[in-house]
Order: sequence, then structure tokens, then C-alpha cells
Amino acid sequence: MPGIPAYGQQTPGTVSQDSGTPMVSAPAQPVFGAVAGAVRTSAKAPVAGAMVTLARADGKGIWTTISGGDGIFSISNVAPGEYVVTLQAEGYRDTTAARLQVMAGRATRADVVFASDGAPQPPGNTADVAASSTGATPAPAAPAVAMQPIVPVALQVPDAGPAVDNFTPFAFGDFTWLNGNPRNKEPVFDTKFFTPDIRVDTYFSQSFNQPRDHTMAGSTEEFRSGEFQVEQISFGGDFHWQNVRGRILTMFGMFSTTTPRNDASPANGQWDLRNAYRYVSEAWGGYHFNVNHGLNVDAGIFVSYIGLFSYYNYDNWTYQPSYVSSNTPWFFNGLRIQWFPTNKLKIEPWIINGWQSYARANGHHGFGGQILYRPSEWLSLVFNNYGDGTDALGVPNRVRIHTDDSVEVRYFNKPLSTGLSKAAFSFTGDLGCEYGQGGGVSCTGKGAPKQAFLGWMLYDRYWFHKDLVAITIGGGMMSNPGRYLTLLPPINGADAISGSPYFTENPGDKAHMWDTTFNVQYMPKQYLTWWAEFGYRHSDIPYFSGRGGITPPGGNNGSPADFVCNTGASAGTNSLAAAYAACGGAGSVWFPDLRRGQASISAGVLVKF
Repeated sequence: MPGIPAYGQQTPGTVSQDSGTPMVSAPAQPVFGAVAGAVRTSAKAPVAGAMVTLARADGKGIWTTISGGDGIFSISNVAPGEYVVTLQAEGYRDTTAARLQVMAGRATRADVVFASDGAPQPPGNTADVAASSTGATPAPAAPAVAMQPIVPVALQVPDAGPAVDNFTPFAFGDFTWLNGNPRNKEPVFDTKFFTPDIRVDTYFSQSFNQPRDHTMAGSTEEFRSGEFQVEQISFGGDFHWQNVRGRILTMFGMFSTTTPRNDASPANGQWDLRNAYRYVSEAWGGYHFNVNHGLNVDAGIFVSYIGLFSYYNYDNWTYQPSYVSSNTPWFFNGLRIQWFPTNKLKIEPWIINGWQSYARANGHHGFGGQILYRPSEWLSLVFNNYGDGTDALGVPNRVRIHTDDSVEVRYFNKPLSTGLSKAAFSFTGDLGCEYGQGGGVSCTGKGAPKQAFLGWMLYDRYWFHKDLVAITIGGGMMSNPGRYLTLLPPINGADAISGSPYFTENPGDKAHMWDTTFNVQYMPKQYLTWWAEFGYRHSDIPYFSGRGGITPPGGNNGSPADFVCNTGASAGTNSLAAAYAACGGAGSVWFPDLRRGQASISAGVLVKF
């Protein structure tokens, strides 16, 4: 039975990348504790009918019970304090165990063992355990037997909660069906202080373009063709104690290189922020206030919700998401406030450095937020908005705004069916632009080149045989004049800071793309997913890696911002005319092999504990 989170602990099956970490207001403080355990012989056999006595060390109370046929006993409504346990049973020597501490609101484990087996002992050998009313503590006649150590409260299993939790945000239903949500219904291991999170993502992908350098362009999930690669190795989890919260999740594998390359903000100022944060996907700390259904204030790096799909592939219906998700932020660096006025609604403002940026590219912070509403278990509505950020490196007056809105509907649900057991769809629409006096662009194209983003994606998913197998069909499109959100192909090692003369991102540069995906997942355990996927992606401009690849002769030459000569040397300029002159005339400049389409097949395994 799922438990109520203890000041920040996740509730299994209810926490998502969209909802953050629900918290619970502090309940009324309990007055009594409990003691439970088993009575055994020295040979570990259970002892039935044994009298178990708890005597307070200060002489202010005695509690007694009889062990059952399996040797198990329990005593409830025990006042907090220090106690001595005494055992008495026919055929066994009276035994006094070591002292134990009973705490209010806690069940203390006390497995005890008779000191010796055999015939009853004379009365003189009976252990005297209870302290006298005068405060004197008689010495026991029998030797004390060490009890099993008491587990510290912070490391104990969370307290059991109600069968239906109508207080914790989004805990009233099972939302593990959502796209962008992990499907684990309970953690493998959990304590009142820490809930672990361990993820492994390994895949094989083959582009039908068969690039000779094995490099795939324009993707946020599939980076190498014809190879097995480890996408993600992460370990960490959630910390929660006395309303203090924290989360750390490391990031190793392909993601630790491919994600930072899309952030241009570290180029503004000193210190190597890309490497400072490279191996961290989430790292934040904060505090939970017992306001309404919870109020959290957290600061650090946290995942973005824009684009619906989770940063982590285990949580998603498909492996490669459409452009609306791929080309929008995976993380934010700053401050977030999560307010839960009801158990079905979250309002979350952000004050952040910028659009997926470790730093501020220019002078403005980014401001935004999310409204998440789940009125029923079958419906989820999420609205994300972003604005004010000046996120174009070196263009301080260019301001970005963006809205991202999604609906997810589960329209069929028979979880015990051996045929179709569940069906759901998700739809996401995005709209944004850049503008600003002196920024050189506009949202409408009047008076300056149009710099805008319009996109949508739609997925339909079917689960079969008690949710053992799932099939997802979907796709989407993106129109992004100015290309300010179009992922830069890593031609000659280019990234968001260097840019590339082979794929410019100037005002007015067009980019219109669409894609479709067919995915099959096999989920024999809630911690394991095997998957296979076919996808086709198309662009109205040369964009995807072709047979010739996107790596210059001899490999990357260290000058991605310049054209490359056929010899592999840098032309020393991003002007094509000057490059021809520097390299030796017509035909002397190397060009990457970029295609308008890319079909691929992929498969892999996803693990999450």
C-alpha cells in the first residue's frame, strides 16, 4: 500500500517530470509508539505463548503481551521512553534483554532470544527487570542478551499511508501511463531520508543514409549510426528530512557531451561552466512549507517541462521525440517555486538564467512557469510559458518568448485484459518568437526578418496483455524561420558557441521539418523496457548526415567556425569566396554531405531503479 511522503519523499506512481516532487503537510504529532518483534530460541525456533514484558526504566509503566504461534508479538500505545524487555515461558529460563528506546509515532523492532533452553529454573534465578518506584534498578540474575540494533528513524521504511491518498498532490490516481512520466509504481528501496534513482540507457541505431563517419545530425537521442552506445548512466536520488529537500542525479554517457554543446551561454565570461556541470543533470536543494497541499522553494539545476517528453528516455512513449520536444530546453538553472493549492493543481514560477543555459547569454534573466492540472486520473493538462530572456549570444537586445501546451488523455483502460489493456494520446502545441529594438528580427516579419517557432506533435499509444507490450505511433512538425531553436549539426565539431558556415543561423534562414515514428516497447518488469523503433525525419533544407558524413578529411581540425579545404586544413575564414581563394580555387573547399531526409531503425534497453 503506497505510503504518504514524509516531507518531500516521492509517492510511487505519482511523481513526474511535469509535477515535480509532491510534499505533504505535517500531520498532528503522535503521542504513542509501538514495539513489535519475534521471540525465538537460541536455535532460532519461534516460541509460542511467551510472556513479553516492557518495563520502563524510570518505573513509570509496564506493558505485557503474549507471543503468537509463530513467536511474533506486538504492543501498541506505548508511551515514549527507555524500556527493558523481559521474557517468560514454561520450559525456558527467564531472560532480560538489553534496553531499547520507544519513540512517538514509530514502531520499534525488538526480536528477542531466550538466554537458554530447558526446564524451568528456580525462582532465585528469575531475572528482575522492572525498575522500582524509588528509582533503584536491581541487577538481573540472568545475563543480558543483546537485541537486534534499532534502525535509525531516518533510514526506516516510510510509514504506510491510506489506500487512497487525497492530500498529496496527484497521489489520488495512477499517472504512470503518461508520456514523460516514469512507470515505476513503487521504488525498489526507500527510506524516510533518501529515495534512490538509478538509470541506464543503451541503444543501437542505424541510419539508412549510412554516414561513413557514423555521425547522425539534428538529433537529441540518436547520435551515432551503426554502433552500440551508452546514452545515459545516472545515479542519485531524492533527499527529504524535516521539510528539507534535495535531489542529485549524475549524468554520464552520450548525454554528458551532447547536452552541454547546445548551450552557448558559457561563452559569455570566464570559468568552464560546460565542464563544471557536464556530469550533472539535476542538482538542487530547497525547503517544503506546509501551505495548502504543499509549497516548495528549490534552487539549482532542474529539468525543463517544455516539450512534454522527459529528459530521460525511460519515461517516454518513444525514444526519439519530435522537434517540438527535441529543440526545446532539457534543463533550467535557477529558482523554482512549486505551489499546490489543491491535490490536483500545481502552479510553478521560474526565475532562471535563460533558455537551457548554465549562464546568462546577455543581460536579462529568463522568467517562466508551469500550470499543471489533473482533474481526473485519465486527463492531464500542462501549460508552460517563457519570456524576457535575451538568449542570443552577442545580441543583447533580442528577447525570446515561448508558450508550450499539452493535453494527455487516457481513453481506454482495462488493465487486467489480455488483449488491449490501455489506450491514450498526447498532443502538444508550441508557439514562440524573438524580437526587440536593435535585435534585428521580429515576430511577424514586418520591418525585420521573421524569427519565430511554430510546432506541434501528436502521439497515440496502445498497451496490450496487462500492459506488457505497448505500441506508439506519432510524429509532428516544426517551422523555425531564423533557426534560433534548430539544433546545429556538429559539422567539423561545431557547437552552439562556434556556429558553422555550413549551416547558418542568420535572421531569415528558413527551416521547416516534419517526422513520424513507430515504436514498440516490451516491459516485463516495471524497472525494465526493451524497445525497437522506426523513424523518418524530413527537412526542406539539407540537414541530416548523408553517406559522405559531416567530418572533414583527416578529422575535425579545431576551427569549426571556418570553411575547410579539401586537404582538411582550415580555410581561416567563414566567407566562401575567401575560402576558395585560400584553399586554391574552384572545387578546393570541402563540404559536408547533408540530406533532406533520414530514415532510421533503432533498438535498446532502458533500466530505472
